[in-house]
Amino acid sequence: MQKEFFEENPLCSALGIKYPVIQGGMAHIADAQLAAAVSNAGGLGLIAAMNSNADQLREQIRLAKELTDKTFGVNLMLMSPFIEEVVDVVCDEKIKVVTTGAGNPSKYMEKLKSAGVKVICVVASVALARMVERMGAFAVVAEGCESGGHVGETTTMALVPQVVDAIGIPVIAAGGIADGRGMAASFMLGAVAVQMGTRFLTAKECSVHQNYKDKVIAAKDIDTVVTGKRLGHPVRALKNRMTREFVEKEQNPETTAEELEAMGVGALRRAAKEGDVKYGSCMCGQIAGLIKTENTCKEIVESVCDEAKRLLRGNKVVC
Repeated sequence: MQKEFFEENPLCSALGIKYPVIQGGMAHIADAQLAAAVSNAGGLGLIAAMNSNADQLREQIRLAKELTDKTFGVNLMLMSPFIEEVVDVVCDEKIKVVTTGAGNPSKYMEKLKSAGVKVICVVASVALARMVERMGAFAVVAEGCESGGHVGETTTMALVPQVVDAIGIPVIAAGGIADGRGMAASFMLGAVAVQMGTRFLTAKECSVHQNYKDKVIAAKDIDTVVTGKRLGHPVRALKNRMTREFVEKEQNPETTAEELEAMGVGALRRAAKEGDVKYGSCMCGQIAGLIKTENTCKEIVESVCDEAKRLLRGNKVVC
């Protein structure tokens, strides 16, 4: 099992990475600095394109190329108003892999594949996994509702094995994974790699505001909440004044959808860049309660993989 998942992992071989660890493409957080650090550590770092235009994304890509000679990728938010031009940038800059979310990738699949880009789609259901496999996706990230940010309805434990059984392309597990125990469990469910977002929020190379990092480190197991279900795009974040007010308004039938949408505008940026952890949105997964320290990306990647190896060999982990 060790040889299969670490030395001869098919996903690692195809992507040119050492460890089966992918960093989540977190908007306003996953920049060139973080992506390069994760890739230098042996994982796959990702730059979040979010709503960047072509020039902004190209700048981040070229900065990452200065910081690492390892493979890194780009996370494409398909609902971005600049999606057409950022897809062109990805192809022009010869990016080897992208992950996609927040939309249907079908329109861009052939263009990306023709440019040699491996497309990995984030999915929250078996139906979506089957759909993107038919489109030609290289792999999928089966992301459970324990994750931070935009979430589906199914837990990682239930989603991953069902997706594995339903499709023939590699499955990457995401949602509620922050250590070797989560990685080992994911492999036992049939995944060939893991994607972690929340764990990298407290990486020393992560540029998210220190207030945000401190809030993640101080979080307990019950300190996240999902808002926005009424709007059709639920989001998991750490509890604060903003989420409490949002929940109150969301439960009030007199509150309009427009009012709720307005509450969320710019909220993630306020937390991530300005450090407003009271009225900003501190998107974060349920696993935050397990994270107690800041570490380098190298320390995170290697400790997760080392612990998973010990567990998969059947050895007791020394705490």
